[in-house]
Amino acid sequence: MSAYERVADLSVTIESVGRRRYTAQTTSGFERTTTEFRLAGDGVVGRGEDVTYETADHDAIAGTDPIDIEGEWTIDGLSARLDEIDLFAHEPPTQEYFRNYRRWAVESAALDLALRQREESLGECLGIEPSPVRFVVSTRLDGEPPTADRVEELLALDDELEFKLDPTPDWPEEVFVALRETDAVRIADLKGWYEGTDVDVEADPELYRDVFAAFPTAVVEDPAFTPQTTPLVEPQADRLAFDYPVDGVESLKSLPVEPGWCNVKPSRFGTLESLFETIAYCDDAGIELYGGGQFELASGRTAIQTLAALFYPDGPNDVAPRPFNDPEASPPYPTSPIRPDRDAVGFEF
Repeated sequence: MSAYERVADLSVTIESVGRRRYTAQTTSGFERTTTEFRLAGDGVVGRGEDVTYETADHDAIAGTDPIDIEGEWTIDGLSARLDEIDLFAHEPPTQEYFRNYRRWAVESAALDLALRQREESLGECLGIEPSPVRFVVSTRLDGEPPTADRVEELLALDDELEFKLDPTPDWPEEVFVALRETDAVRIADLKGWYEGTDVDVEADPELYRDVFAAFPTAVVEDPAFTPQTTPLVEPQADRLAFDYPVDGVESLKSLPVEPGWCNVKPSRFGTLESLFETIAYCDDAGIELYGGGQFELASGRTAIQTLAALFYPDGPNDVAPRPFNDPEASPPYPTSPIRPDRDAVGFEF
């Protein structure tokens, strides 16, 4: 029985639908806003976090009536009902793929509620024992030009930390040299598939050469395929990972290469069925997995940690505890691996 089949027929009673908004500053220099969907029934609450990036999309639903999904459902039946509901009925999303983000928030909240009503954890439901989760710290380099100071400062506190970094064309040579000497960079995210966002990075062949040379064993995420970069990228397929374009099995199959890795960000998949189907496909195809984070501020963070604990605990998971993304936090910071709570229920970690 597949993971989705194990949760599809779970019953869930939804008596009310609420939302809670979260706002916080991040270590990447921007203010993050998310909305948590809170489904209540039988005296417990299931939570799922909408990690849509644009604050305007959260503003658009503030003060509006909640979605009408009260009643008795199975997880699969509720998912079918959500096919018929426009979760952005009040105003279209600023990016079309944000529809998946909100869909994930509602579906994960429903599964969280169903499990809590059974007083059961996701691992117990799936018959999987959760494992301690290895994590990497995702951080950007500060300075003009950028320096490796942030990485070196964190390593001075914990020399076993590992990192996911976002190389850019303005990194000077000395940064690549300093970072290579740390032997702590596990993922280099080239962000080559983004368009029209604040994090777009141009597909610079010189940058790609520097990244592949400086980090010969690191996973390289989301490289773009252009006439100039394709000859550099294709031979590295075994250590390539994809995140932005992956929202299900078909998107993985349509990539220009068969990658060695996949970054699992559950919000990108929208539905529980697509998420679990893609994890199973990767397992069958020999594609390694790790979890990705999106500056979650509430239940979304524990959800991605829980999924990592069940399906890919040993990957270079970008699911570090909240203090690493909080500019107000101070040492000591949590150490890797982080251990799940044996008394957790629902999507708790």
